[in-house]
Amino acid sequence: MFKKVASDMLGISDVGIVIKPADYDKVDTDDYILHEDNEKIFFLIKSKSDEYCFTNKGLVHLDGVNAVSKKRTLRRYNYSAHPISDVLLETAGTVDLDVELKFQLGAKHYSIDVHKKHLEELKDLYKALLKISEISHENEIILDYANKSLQLTASTLARTAQTEEKLVEQFTEINQVAFNWLVDARKQYKIQDFGFVFEKYINN
Repeated sequence: MFKKVASDMLGISDVGIVIKPADYDKVDTDDYILHEDNEKIFFLIKSKSDEYCFTNKGLVHLDGVNAVSKKRTLRRYNYSAHPISDVLLETAGTVDLDVELKFQLGAKHYSIDVHKKHLEELKDLYKALLKISEISHENEIILDYANKSLQLTASTLARTAQTEEKLVEQFTEINQVAFNWLVDARKQYKIQDFGFVFEKYINN
């Protein structure tokens, strides 16, 4: 603990700050946002070595080796392919200078230290990520139900068809209907753009 306190006091720790929207175009991450596809930055945390950019479509992480190295790796995790879970916000203790935002993004675990003066803004991001997590979880359950329902239909058809010719005919018809239904269901329940969530909870 004392090592961490000393590091913070000396200004060599990697505690992040929240960047205001007016300054989004001044950070490196902005160059990698898919503005052409209507991607928009809703929250941005910058530390000495990293940038964590939360957009309507995913997290863009500019990952630095350390505070003094210029080498950086760009990582992108779209929410639709990497569901958010286990969202936690740890507030600062008496001697701490930072609060901690933790969450799981697919298989990747994130723990981001942010200066405690940004706690109120971080609460908004916590709410948004928590809501996205809830929506994604519920939608995955619905899609799983849909797939099981289609499997049951196919199984029932196989048992009730009177002839092979009739089976092929019925299978073709049901398969087309099922395919169209799944495409529509995926559009509805596999959300690509969570801008509506960020707009509701982010007040910066």
